[in-house]
Order: sequence, then C-alpha cells, then structure tokens
Amino acid sequence: MSLNEDFEERLTRAMSRATSEFPPHSADLVRRSVARGRRMRLIRATQVAAAAAAFAVVAAGGTLMVTDTFGSGGGGAPEQLRPGGPVHSTEQPPSRAPSSISGEEMVRTLKSLLPPGGTVSAASGRGSDGGGPVVWPTAKLTYSTANGSSGIDIAVARLDSGAAGRQGQGGCLPVEVRPYDKCTTQKLPGGAVLNTTKSFTYPSSDTGQKRWYVVLTTRDGAQLTVQEFGGGGEKGSASGADPLLSIAQLTSIVRSPAWNKAIAALPAPEEAPSATPSTGDKRVPGARLTEVLNSHLPRGGTVSDVNADDALVQLVYDDGHGKNMVEVDVQYDQTKDLAGLMGCADVSGECEATTLADGTKVKKVKGHSEKGGSAAVWLVDTLRKDGRRVAVREVNSYAESAPVTRPQPALSMDQLVAVALDRRFFTG
Repeated sequence: MSLNEDFEERLTRAMSRATSEFPPHSADLVRRSVARGRRMRLIRATQVAAAAAAFAVVAAGGTLMVTDTFGSGGGGAPEQLRPGGPVHSTEQPPSRAPSSISGEEMVRTLKSLLPPGGTVSAASGRGSDGGGPVVWPTAKLTYSTANGSSGIDIAVARLDSGAAGRQGQGGCLPVEVRPYDKCTTQKLPGGAVLNTTKSFTYPSSDTGQKRWYVVLTTRDGAQLTVQEFGGGGEKGSASGADPLLSIAQLTSIVRSPAWNKAIAALPAPEEAPSATPSTGDKRVPGARLTEVLNSHLPRGGTVSDVNADDALVQLVYDDGHGKNMVEVDVQYDQTKDLAGLMGCADVSGECEATTLADGTKVKKVKGHSEKGGSAAVWLVDTLRKDGRRVAVREVNSYAESAPVTRPQPALSMDQLVAVALDRRFFTG
C-alpha cells in the first residue's frame, strides 16, 4: 500500500468515526438553521429557480438530526407507549462539579436495556470528557436476531436554556417539511416532553431504510435521544424492513433511570441571558403573519398544519379540490442582498418582473419543485424601496416533496401578489 493510499484510508476511518460520534443538534440550532437555510434559498431562487423553500439542513437525511423536535403536524396515529421508567431528575446546584461517564459505560448501559436473545456487534461509545470542551456521551451498536438487524444509538445532551423552554411546546416537525413522518408529542409528569417519530433515513421519501427515534427532554433541558435504523446501520440498508425494536421499546430505553449517571455528567443548566431587543434584527410575529395570510384565503376552504414563527408562516389550505401548501416569508433590509436579483435573468420556468409606481419590485415565477418531484411551485417575490421583502409561494401539494394533490396551486398569481403587497404584515 502506498503512502497516499494509507493516508486516505486512515483519513476515511477518522472522518467516519467523527461523524458517528457527533452529538445531536439542539432544537434551537435546528430551528435557527432551518430559518436561515430557507432565506438563503429564497435569495437563490430569484436567480436560478422558481421554488424558494429551504430546510436544506433538515434535508440532510437522518444523519444525527435526532432532535427534530419543534413545530406541529407530522400526522400519524400515536403508537401505544409502554409506561417506562421514571422521568429523570437532573436538578443539581450550579456550583457542583458534574460527574463523568466513560464510553464503555455508555455501551454497557445501552446493551443492558436491549431485549434478551439478540447479539450485539460494532459497539462503540464516547464518554464525557472533563476539563475541556463539552462532549456529549453517546453509544452506538448493531443489534441482531434471527429476524434481522437494527443499528441503534443513543446520545445524552443538554439544550441551551432558550431551546429547553421552547421544547415543551411541541416536538414534531411540520408536515410541510417532513410529509412522511408519523410523530407524536406527549407531556409527562414533572414537565418532561416525550417525542416519538417513525420516519425514513431519507425523509423526503416514503421508501427505503426506516428510521425510528424517541426523544426525551426533561424540564431543565437534558435531552436523551435513541434512534434505530432498520436493516443495520444508518444508510446500511434500503430494504424498508421495520426496525427490530418497537417505538414502545425505544421509549422504555430512553426513559430508563439507568441513564441518570450520564445525565449527571452533563454541565449544569445555564441561566437564560436577558432578552434585549436588537434594532438590527427586526421580525414580524408569526401570529400576525398567520392572521394576514388567512384573511386572503378564499372562504369555504379549510386550514391545517399551521407552522408559524417570527418572519415565516406555512400552512396547508384545502378548498375541497386538494391540499395546497402556502408560505409567507417577511424580511427587512434586503436591498443590498437582492441587488440585481429581482429580474428574470437565468430563472427557469415562467417569469415576469415589474416595478410598481411606488418603486416596489414584483417578481412572479411559475416553476417546479427543486426536490425532484412533480409539484408545481408558484412564487411572488416583492421588494419595497426601503428594503422590506415579502415572498409568497405555494405548492399544489401539502409539501414540496409529497405527491401532487391537485392539478395546479389553489391561489392565482394575482392572489399571491395581493398577499405579498399587504401592508398589514408590517403595521399589524
């Protein structure tokens, strides 16, 4: 073996090991990354495509995105959950130095909670390192029986105080983002929140390897996530076989008091920083966005799966002829970012760009989904002279990667323009 080949092989192993041991992302990180990704792709859409939706971070598949725990929707009937063990208590004096746990202990604990009769292979773990940067304890293994194999891993982490507060409000990703998830959220005695999800390793499809996971978030922000991949390790199978352990069994694992030592090894909760308004980070409340958008929807239809946050609202509108996703994104100070991008140059699909008498630029695009599906995506992007931007888009389905549910989007381009030009987004 040459020196270069040996280096490449060692580098590949090191990268694989680092990836498998990387801690789960906090709900706050996922939420902020999703919002930023959506806005970046909205800007890109003005150049090269009609569809401007984001969620590029979440679309990375199942790779350790195990804290997919915000929003509403997701659908699916709840699976009967086993009562499981007691909810963990993680309260400790802030001055108390946390204990430690080794990777071997993490693996040993996970093995002890697996059903008897199976075999374990490819086990590895990571403990909590003291005296340096925070390292979240993890364990990973392959569990096999006569019926097949499952890749199983667990991670123990602590959310920041802001994310922990939001965590109790729900745990399922919106259907507009994860159309094939079957997700439930349950509030437990003591203030903990339990999220269970049946999904796929590649969540924009309803085929391929199945990924089931359960997330337990305690009142003070300790978060335990156990996930299972059917047929073997993550991306190691495309058979579509069910994981060996049920959601109830995964729930029993994540709620076991056997993880108390790992939780005690986490750093103590930090106090939330005082909220100070920032003049450079102006946002429009999600409640206002939802109210204004709803006022433009034709009467007689139904609205569901509302996913609203500051500066963005998504919902599903059904006029009786099929579900239709509608999204509004509102931003300030976009003049520099969109300089030269409000025209139709290099835009695929039908495009029309005009400037109104008050200087507002209006761009209308009819195109197709960037996610490879057959969905039609209609977009109206507006930029006012003072830099305020409102982008409205709709898809003739309840999600861009979901099957088409109607021949074309429900709202006409003129209706989308009326939504985008509504001054109430900014004035209330």
